[in-house]
Amino acid sequence: MTATEKLQLNLTKNDLPEDVRLDMITLLQGALADALDLRMQSKQAHWNVKGPSFIALHELFDTASDEAATYSDDLAERLVQLGGVADGTAQTVARTTTLPKYSTEIRSGKEHVDAYAAALSTFGKRVRQSIDKADAAGDKDTADLFTGISRGVDKMLWFVEAHNQ
Repeated sequence: MTATEKLQLNLTKNDLPEDVRLDMITLLQGALADALDLRMQSKQAHWNVKGPSFIALHELFDTASDEAATYSDDLAERLVQLGGVADGTAQTVARTTTLPKYSTEIRSGKEHVDAYAAALSTFGKRVRQSIDKADAAGDKDTADLFTGISRGVDKMLWFVEAHNQ
């Protein structure tokens, strides 16, 4: 969307002011793109990890994928509740994600752990910033959604990083 285009809202009786809903939809859409990228990065690691910790990491990355799928679904549903249209297309995700690019050249468990930890850390930072933005805008429900996601991301980061400590 260009700066001159105005996001069109779907009709809703949600009583949040339109400007707040527009800001939250933009915030949620950015996080949605990152959550979808996070999920695909976990699958990249899940499919390609090799080494002595294979089975533990293979299962961990599959669990991480499930968690990221839940985050993306919750973010998209909140966005739609506010009158927006969730855009989870591959084209949009590739164009707008803020996560570091995941290399298709890595194979070892350590390398996958490092790469996925970097993605989780970046996503966690964005989510924490979004908590503050939603709270400042007066949208406690969106702030609460981001808070729950933040707790989950921090827990998954702990699980992933523990493999290289």
